[in-house]
Amino acid sequence: MLVNVRTFLKFVEIQTKVASMIPFLLGTLYALYRFDDFYVLRALFMFVSLLSFDMATTAINNYYDFKKASKKHGYGYETHNAIVHHKLKESVVVATIVMLLLLAAGGGIALVTQTGLLVFLLGGLSFLIGILYSFGPIPISRMPLGELFSGLFMGFVIIFISAYIHTDESVVALLIQEGWVNLHVNILEVLYLFWFSVPAILGIAGIMLANNICDIEDDIENRRYTLPVYIGKKNAIMLFKLLYYVSYLDLIVLLLLGVNVALVLLILLTLIPLRRNISVFAENPDKATTFILSVKNFVLMNAVRIAVLGAAVLLKTV
Repeated sequence: MLVNVRTFLKFVEIQTKVASMIPFLLGTLYALYRFDDFYVLRALFMFVSLLSFDMATTAINNYYDFKKASKKHGYGYETHNAIVHHKLKESVVVATIVMLLLLAAGGGIALVTQTGLLVFLLGGLSFLIGILYSFGPIPISRMPLGELFSGLFMGFVIIFISAYIHTDESVVALLIQEGWVNLHVNILEVLYLFWFSVPAILGIAGIMLANNICDIEDDIENRRYTLPVYIGKKNAIMLFKLLYYVSYLDLIVLLLLGVNVALVLLILLTLIPLRRNISVFAENPDKATTFILSVKNFVLMNAVRIAVLGAAVLLKTV
């Protein structure tokens, strides 16, 4: 492992782990509110596996960028990539990635023993997509599919699993009986969970899109054909704006679930700082100064929803 804790945290970009921890909290609170159930050990196993794997995929992405970069100067290489900035040994970097993956796999296997086959399949698929996102002949992050895959898997699949592990298969049941695989899906509950996840899905996609908008010139030079490279910077900025406004569709689901109307309306107040951040980023998309606004938007949208859902859980138990 990296001997310096501060360097390790920079290498795995610990500040970006909100992109996985916030969906984890949202799914957990959703299960508490919707299903009145919570298993501490299952939540702990998922937390360890999720955080370790998120750190591992970031580390793999940084390592892959370090190895494949054609441009050896500029903010994206000399400053943003921790391997270059902190002069890390390649052997130490690889060992760190392997240990994080082992920890993630161990936590995931422990969770499967407490839950079942569906978690194994979804978790395994998430591991595969996470690896392919940064590694392989053509990583997903170097294609115009990065926003779609990161949004769906980090925004929806994480929320789904973190809620599902507390439901005792009342949402989806996958059973093997006498050689037959039986799948039972409560369509309404799955749809509720999906629309509830919309702000997380689009917020995470927005972070990836903002990152690719800022890196568009470097990506062209490094042959990373991301979505902004295909649709152009102007259209990418328009899409960036649209993602945030569509994200408020989840308010309808919160009302259908019975969350207090006053609490739901409080979420609309986030539109004020959100619009300001969108405008500032659109005027000057820059990795060093304005990219952070996409992360702040994601945190703002979803932290308020966590607070509202937490308050709804407390009001329900009173």
